[in-house]
This record gives sequence, structure tokens and C-alpha cells, in this order.
Amino acid sequence: MQVALILDDAASRPLESRLETTAAPAPSPSEAEALDAYSRTIVRVVDDVGPAVISISRSGPPGQSGAGSGVVFAPDGYILTNAHVAAGAHQLDVGFTDGSTSRADLVGIDHATDLAVVRAGDALRSAPLGDSSALRVGQLVVAIGNPLGFSSTVSAGVVSALGRTMRARDGRAMEGIIQSDVALNPGNSGGPLVDSRGRVVGINTAIIMGAQGISFSVPIDTAKWVLGELMTRGRVRRGWLGIGGQNRPIVRELAHKLGLEHASGVEVTGFDERGPAAKSGLRQGDIVVAVDDKPVRNVDDIHRALQTWSDARSIWLRVVRQREGVDVELTPTEAPANG
Repeated sequence: MQVALILDDAASRPLESRLETTAAPAPSPSEAEALDAYSRTIVRVVDDVGPAVISISRSGPPGQSGAGSGVVFAPDGYILTNAHVAAGAHQLDVGFTDGSTSRADLVGIDHATDLAVVRAGDALRSAPLGDSSALRVGQLVVAIGNPLGFSSTVSAGVVSALGRTMRARDGRAMEGIIQSDVALNPGNSGGPLVDSRGRVVGINTAIIMGAQGISFSVPIDTAKWVLGELMTRGRVRRGWLGIGGQNRPIVRELAHKLGLEHASGVEVTGFDERGPAAKSGLRQGDIVVAVDDKPVRNVDDIHRALQTWSDARSIWLRVVRQREGVDVELTPTEAPANG
């Protein structure tokens, strides 16, 4: 019996010629233009804003030294950064993109929003402040800073979510936080988040260790109000009642009886004798359910109601006391430095 062998002529060809090679298709003209436009946008933003971004080094007690970033927002040397970058420093030094350095003075600090203003030098290149309320999810944003000591580092991404809530170091809720997938690392703190038009829309404040592509920034609209307070008064004034409280659920039947839109409030657990609440008609055990007709579901709602405090303006608290609704008037005072 004869066996016929069918040989593939390709087997005799060199290996390289037998491998299937599928070249990636060349980008279409429109795709190439889009890529070029993206690159041009990033380069333009860096050219415009980069010179206004500075590095900050903090010298403090043992174990409290560190470094971060900041952005010059006024030509006469005012710089916006994070509170946790500037807090507790015996000495602040800033470094500019041209290699020069300068001593910086702390103008004011606000732990509730993790923001601070420092001043160094004058006639500096500054960056324009934008409008964070106009941001859209998916929008291109660029971060410039000094992560891990690598100065003038640029990273880009998109806005991932808006309106996030985070806890500040003093326990208050920071609201309206911008979440993005821009790569941030320690040292980026205090640096700007910039839109495609070269306007600062946020101040980078936090990352989640171990996570990738999740970074957070304080919206610039919040920062504008805070820096105004810090530059005029050196602090941010907030209303203070002088009460201790805890979140407390309310039986739904009682909430319905009292016409409440929610079944929770803040139970008064104690008083600070320095505060106005101790001298008011408020009692321990009262459950605060509204401030000036604005619903109070938790402690954060009370902080929010007192955020923009003005002198000598009284407020009305609606409380639940012994299954009845009671109105209590009092006048907040400015929160003490340790309040």
C-alpha cells in the first residue's frame, strides 16, 4: 500500500513568513485629528497653568514635616492649597517652576473644607479660577502638581462623578466633592484640577489608598468662598449652637402626625455652657427636625444650615419634645477656635 503524503509548501518557508501578521489599521483622518486635538488641549493647559503651580514643603514637629502642591490665584502672591498641607508648620517654603524658592506665610486655614491660603512673593504668574458648578461627568480635566516629590507632573482624565460627600478632619461633611480618574499621589494635595480651557475647577485633596482611578477634589466654588473669608478675616466664620447631638430615628406614625417629610432628626445629648443653646429654651432629649423650616435629618444638616453664618441673626429650631412639635428661637454665635 502506498501512502500519499500531502505536504504544505508553507512548511518549508521561514518561520517569520509563516506567522500571521495583522497590522492595526491606520487611524482615519478624523481619529488622528481628534487625537491631535486632545494632545493640543493638554499641552495648552499645561503651558497656561503650569507656571502658576508651586511645590510646598512643610517643616514642623518631628513626624509632621511633609510636602504638597499649591496654585497661585492672585498675582500678588496668594496661593491656594490644602489645610493638611499647611497645618502645623513651623516653616513653609514654596518652590516655583523656574527653580526659585521663597519662604511663605500662612494667611488662613479651614479644616472643615481642607483648604488654606498662604502668601509668598509678588508679581507671580497666576491661574484663573473657573466655575465648578458647570462641570459635567465625562468632562476632560487635568491635574498638575508634585506627586512623590516629582515636580511639575501632569496627569489627565475625566470627571467620574459630582456631588460626593467626604469627611473633613474635624468631622464635618465636605459636600459637592469632585471625583475623577486623574492619577494622583501623595504630594498632589493642594494642586489644581483644571478644565480644558485652563481654568482651575478644583483643588486636589484626597486619594483612596489601594484604589486606582479614584481621586477627589474640593470644588472651586467652595474654595472661592473660603479664600474670601480667609483673606479678609484669617478664618472662616460659622454659626455655632453649642450642643452635642446624635442622629435619631423617629417613629413613622409620630413623623406622620407632626407632618414631617422624614422620620429622623438630631437628638440633643448635651450642651456646651459657652454656647447660645445652653441659654435658650432647648432641652436635653429634644429632637431637632428643622432649622428655619429646612429639614434636619442628621448632624450634617445642622452644620449645613450654619455654614453661612451672619452676625446677630436668630434662627428657629423645630424640635420634637414628648411627642409634640415645639419651636425654639436662638441666636448662633461664631464657633470658637476649638469648637
